[in-house]
Amino acid sequence: MKTPARLLLPAFASILLTSCYQVPVTGRSAMNLVDDKEVTKMSVGMFDDMKRRHRLSRDKDRIEQLNRVGTRISKVVFWDMPDADWEFVVFEVPEINAFAMAGGKVGIFTGLYKVAKTDDELAAVIAHEIAHVTAKHVHERLSRGLATNTIGAVGMVGGIAGGSGLMVEALSQIYGISAGITGFAYDRRAEKEADYIGLMYMARAGYDPQAAVRVMEAMDAETASEPKPPAMLSTHPSGPERIIQLMDAMPKALAERAKSSVVSGPIILK
Repeated sequence: MKTPARLLLPAFASILLTSCYQVPVTGRSAMNLVDDKEVTKMSVGMFDDMKRRHRLSRDKDRIEQLNRVGTRISKVVFWDMPDADWEFVVFEVPEINAFAMAGGKVGIFTGLYKVAKTDDELAAVIAHEIAHVTAKHVHERLSRGLATNTIGAVGMVGGIAGGSGLMVEALSQIYGISAGITGFAYDRRAEKEADYIGLMYMARAGYDPQAAVRVMEAMDAETASEPKPPAMLSTHPSGPERIIQLMDAMPKALAERAKSSVVSGPIILK
């Protein structure tokens, strides 16, 4: 027997009110209608699948650098990701890209080293990607999809643990797995929020937050010849737009670094 919509709406409204979380650093209130443990379980499985399907780097210096920087940032974000089982992997992929997944899984493509050579610059990228996870941008995007259908939302909350094919497919699309290894992307708001959170994370870990600007400038220069859609149509804010935001937040980030017990040195890998 089909439940009348007038009976579902109050339940849906109640779920929305009780299914919010506070984003670390920014304090923004966001919606989460999905099961955290199930998202982590599926994310870890997808990460393992990527390691089977794509060649891993054997560059010991790069691997050591990623683990050194990643481990240091992971200590700063511990209370935002207390159950993470951290793993840092360098994929032998020529594109300029990196990603982080629920459960503490972080991947760097070798092409990234065109724009991030020092520990500080690599920290800027890693902290940004981890910020997407601590802010639960994946959870929020999945939740928005569920919330577009009242009946679906009411039926799925708390029941995601079953790992339905629909949930797996949705998560695959968000992570970009179904589109290939290059598909990781978030919307403009999420990217700008991760820029800010990541800047604070790297500063708290003792890395130079000004390196985030250098990486952004280097990325803009590296991709200058590539066609770009208008800013309003792009999933990412423009480079200059992001740099302005980073510069606006720089005084606070530098103050965070000054309070850090560790200050990084200018380690550079050729």
